[in-house]
Amino acid sequence: MMAFMFALAAAVLALAAPASAAQCGGSYECFLAQMQKDALAAGVSQQTINTAFAGLSPDQTVLAFDRRQHGMFHSKSFEEYARTRVIPARINRAKKLMAQDADLLSRIEHQFGVPRELIMAIWTMETDNGTGDMGKLPVIRTLSTLAWDCRRTDLFQGELIAALKILQRGDLPLRDLVGAYAGEIGQTQFLPSSYIKYGVDYDHDGRVDLRHSVPDVLASTANLLHTNGWQPGQPYREGTANFDAMREWNHSEVYRKTLVLFAEQLGGHP
Repeated sequence: MMAFMFALAAAVLALAAPASAAQCGGSYECFLAQMQKDALAAGVSQQTINTAFAGLSPDQTVLAFDRRQHGMFHSKSFEEYARTRVIPARINRAKKLMAQDADLLSRIEHQFGVPRELIMAIWTMETDNGTGDMGKLPVIRTLSTLAWDCRRTDLFQGELIAALKILQRGDLPLRDLVGAYAGEIGQTQFLPSSYIKYGVDYDHDGRVDLRHSVPDVLASTANLLHTNGWQPGQPYREGTANFDAMREWNHSEVYRKTLVLFAEQLGGHP
């Protein structure tokens, strides 16, 4: 799973806060009541809100984790970090999956212009291709807790409304709307706003499922980069336009350089 500090870097993808932002830091119940009004104004149905907000309470473990991580930056060098992430077991599994999903990856690469090796590197780095920890925290509770806290309330109020829209669209039922400590969802750890903005129903089943559908996961990951200026057929090492485009995925240069290294190990040609 992507480290929390990286999730915060990716948080710039968040939707703008509602114009009548709810008052943070006071009564949680009053905060939820205002969020309900903002969600309704954003087009979320009363039924969806009632289902999502039923029995909600703040998650103190989320606040404690957030306070430990807030303000921290990646302290390891590229060499130190990559040494623990780009390892033979991961490379071997990723290569097997590349062969297994070759047709799918070819279609995605042709449509979005993002090399399959980089897509595979992201999928592997984030959740070990869906076999690792995608997070088990209820996303609505996590985001309502972080939005109620005043430090980044605007950001997380937007993410909370985006999560309600995921539920309303039918992409994931409430029982499956679970994620990590900043509300990241699925096999490549999308924040809810990114889920709404970049999610692709690539298996054509009528919903975007970034927890269970490999076609949706890989196509949505490629679409995020494509939408943010990826230049097909161009290099993507540090100092290139494509390396800059990858900032929309993650602001950390160490993380992006590690993705490039992983892609190279998979046969990519950055």
